[in-house]
Amino acid sequence: MLDIKFIRENKDLIQEAARKKLIDLNVEELLTVDDERIKALQTVEAARAKQNEANEQIVKIADPDSRLKMIESLRTLKDELTKNEELLKDTMKRWQALMVRVPNIPDMSVPEGSDDSQNVEVSAWGERPKFDYKLKSHIDLMTDHHMVDLERGAKVSGFRGYFLMNDAVMLSFALWQYCLEMLRADGFKPMLVPSLVRPESFFGTGYLPQGEEDLYKTQDGDFLAGTAEVATMGYLMNETIDKKDLPKLWVSFSPCFRREAGSHGKDTRGLIRLHEFYKVEQVILCEASHEESVRWHEKLRENAEKIMQGLGIPYHVVINCTGD
Repeated sequence: MLDIKFIRENKDLIQEAARKKLIDLNVEELLTVDDERIKALQTVEAARAKQNEANEQIVKIADPDSRLKMIESLRTLKDELTKNEELLKDTMKRWQALMVRVPNIPDMSVPEGSDDSQNVEVSAWGERPKFDYKLKSHIDLMTDHHMVDLERGAKVSGFRGYFLMNDAVMLSFALWQYCLEMLRADGFKPMLVPSLVRPESFFGTGYLPQGEEDLYKTQDGDFLAGTAEVATMGYLMNETIDKKDLPKLWVSFSPCFRREAGSHGKDTRGLIRLHEFYKVEQVILCEASHEESVRWHEKLRENAEKIMQGLGIPYHVVINCTGD
């Protein structure tokens, strides 16, 4: 979440970032509510100061009648404080609802796009192989070799359920271990993180409120995370980190859960869009500066490319403002 002072000083930049990312946000409305928040907070603090002062005076009053009058005055102050605190609470809710919609600012080099059809390729590695025979899908290949059972997966778990089996299980563990060892050698600290996470971390990482339809919510109000990034970023939540201790580099692993509510009709067969899976995630916590952010973002991309190259898999990287 961006600092409100930064938003005030760069309101046109924030509004433009929201436009590029197709986010419905009125920065002027946010700043107006922030003015109301500041005024309400000042009113509450002034009322509390009056109440504290009155409490101190009551102790010093010896005359019973004067003391009674002061107690009545204090009751009025308490009622006024309660009213102002309710106003502040309501204002804070509106302020927070707008603040969580404020996007990070995309780099100026990132092209705009309304969907993934307008992605722009920024890098590629390897040559795409050409085959002189009809290719099989991953579903046919894995089914033929007893590596996946989708029918029984659907029977047990419902739509997009699956059983991973035999060589596919061993391959999955090998891939996870390969990623972990490569990133550990590069200074990343491994962590197994929870997938059941409180809402605060989802708001802090931008998955709420916009992405709630793709999250599984428990009866206690917590959520199942679709990426280990959420819990990893919450690890140091509400703590102050000395600048000299930055950056923090983690490679996190967890089960992941996604409803894929907005993906009806997309990749409905196979192991593409799943409700439950496992994932290795790179997370870097660094100084909040443009130069550092760009440098470490490039590091994350380079590591992903090294993993793909190490596996001998050709790939191409695409990007636009509405995607990754």
